[in-house]
Amino acid sequence: MTQSSPISILLHPGDNVEIALADLKTGTELSQSPVTLNAPVARGHKIAIRSIAAGEPVLRYGQIIGVATADIAPGDHVHTHNLGMSDHRQNYDFSKDAKPLPPISDARFFMGYPRSDGRFGTRNYIGVLTSVNCSGSVARFIAEQAEKTGWFADLENVDGIVPIVHGSGCGMGRHDEGYDTLFRTLAGYAKHPNFGGILLVGLGCEAMQVEDLVGEEKLRHDGNFHYMTIQNSGGTRQTVERGVDIVRDLALRANQAKRVRVPASELVVGLQCGGSDGYSGITANPALGYASDLLVRHGGTTILSETPEIYGAEHLLTRRAINDEIGQKLVDRILWWENYTSVRGGEMNNNPSPGNKRGGLTTILEKSLGAVAKGGTAPLTDVYEFGQIITNKGFVFMDSPGYDPCSVTGQIASGATLIAFTTGRGSVSGYLPSPCIKLATNSTMYENMSEDMDVNCGTIVDGAITIEDKGREIFDLFLEIASGTKSKSEALGFGSAEFVPWQIGAVM
Repeated sequence: MTQSSPISILLHPGDNVEIALADLKTGTELSQSPVTLNAPVARGHKIAIRSIAAGEPVLRYGQIIGVATADIAPGDHVHTHNLGMSDHRQNYDFSKDAKPLPPISDARFFMGYPRSDGRFGTRNYIGVLTSVNCSGSVARFIAEQAEKTGWFADLENVDGIVPIVHGSGCGMGRHDEGYDTLFRTLAGYAKHPNFGGILLVGLGCEAMQVEDLVGEEKLRHDGNFHYMTIQNSGGTRQTVERGVDIVRDLALRANQAKRVRVPASELVVGLQCGGSDGYSGITANPALGYASDLLVRHGGTTILSETPEIYGAEHLLTRRAINDEIGQKLVDRILWWENYTSVRGGEMNNNPSPGNKRGGLTTILEKSLGAVAKGGTAPLTDVYEFGQIITNKGFVFMDSPGYDPCSVTGQIASGATLIAFTTGRGSVSGYLPSPCIKLATNSTMYENMSEDMDVNCGTIVDGAITIEDKGREIFDLFLEIASGTKSKSEALGFGSAEFVPWQIGAVM
């Protein structure tokens, strides 16, 4: 932070708190209000700028983030000790703010892989997909042995062989929501444009039958697909030997693919945040939101998710829905989640996490208002179930848990070919087959974890750059990474442990 930089910020004229932009000592006077601190306050945390009576709303971004649970004096630290949840119900005002963004005539492009279903990949992997946890180790054996061969070393256009393993596929009902969700997820990965070929491996006796997944129609339009079961292939050793031969054929065919110049309108970006802090809604999230709007203006697609983390801010999205039907679809998912958590003895304010709270976030209402900023201002064109293939362009929402690897798994199954992930505490992860860009919310964390972070959005509060300019920087990086440049998480080798399908229902 430069010498002239503010030490705190008032985000909206109607707010009754300012946000600390540095670790502040007792007696420090705030930047925008004639108030001095009554106690030390860490960066990212809230400070009252006027008296707030117990039961009175606390406002940030001009929105209610909770109510005071005790009387709060000007200069007091506002956090979990004196701020709690409140009734967040808002007027949903369907479509009130659904204003189309002006298109951009100056076309932008990336270098992508054309697929036979009309989509375009940003990577060209071979996937070894599993129907059940029982085939997970064999899938890993196949991928590991294939990557040690001489023929694999000679491939110029294949990025790698990815085992997609998970902990489900059996011990579940075959005619319920959990089964349908896993089915969509596996099918979405099998069809994903970042895979140039797929080998599907099952055990043989599982609930998620390989034959059902394959179905009457081909999972892949290009035909570069094969499936097998361990029980019908003679056990582990023979399955691995046969699997390596099959992967060789798939890879040789995929190696014929070449990158071509593709309009930015064909890019699909999943918008994520994890390890959020008090800076998230000030820097990285609005900057990513600006980049999201730029991609939408170019005709592309962005996917916002994590339904529990828009809770309390969903009215900002329903007002951007293009019609009442789309707005109601989002409300229906909120109602589903309220029931889903209550019948299991939980609550929607389970979030923020302990790390979020250390970073300055107090209630889910506060976290959600910052999280929604990732979605920019574009109209909401549709709402999808977890792992449902995205068919509408523009800004869309996909239902998912707030658990990052699970949410990203759904976005990739839905067709995301690139992931943009904001973090304030320092999340580390990657999500094969789609590259992941990490956006740091503050400079301190960026400098501490620079080997993991692709973009420092902390320079926004440092006064070095505007949200708009940082958004343009992020958009340019979208196209660069989509064209083949490795993100930090790719270079570090992340992605083999982050396939986490959403398990709904009883494990039997």
